[in-house]
Amino acid sequence: MTLTTKNALLALAATASLAFAGAAYAAGGGSDSSQTQCGNGKVYDEASKSCVDQKSELNDDTIYNAARQFALAGKYDDALKMLKRAKNQNDTRILTYYGYTNRKLGNVDVAFDYYNRAISADADNLLARSYMGQGLVQQGKLEEARAQLVEIRDRGGKGTYAYEALYEALKSGSTY
Repeated sequence: MTLTTKNALLALAATASLAFAGAAYAAGGGSDSSQTQCGNGKVYDEASKSCVDQKSELNDDTIYNAARQFALAGKYDDALKMLKRAKNQNDTRILTYYGYTNRKLGNVDVAFDYYNRAISADADNLLARSYMGQGLVQQGKLEEARAQLVEIRDRGGKGTYAYEALYEALKSGSTY
């Protein structure tokens, strides 16, 4: 095996591992395995420490976590349905995931509206900035995406998922 072939294989392996890690953390951090253990249309309710029917009364933290898990699984319509159940529709986490889910569904302009609302409410919402930057990468607006990366860095986010995901998106053109 030549050195060039070996380097190409190493680069491919590194890219694949980043893609896998990105999918695992796409919705802003580690995964909550209890969410994926429920099945049958149920979601994990932290308050009761059990799987409950999606139609049950859920608090906003449970709704946020369930929506995040649906998004991780690529179930964007289910994520949106869950987000609509949140009592506080102005919670920046909820706004961020409305944005993320809409972006993944191809509704980038709608996503930007949600990201802007989340950032207006909390300028230090690094995840909203990262996801917005990734949407800008999708649109080919790399300078605007870099501006979000600088904002994340300047707000103490260097080394976080938000920073690394946007940095990788700018480098590779591939978004989470």
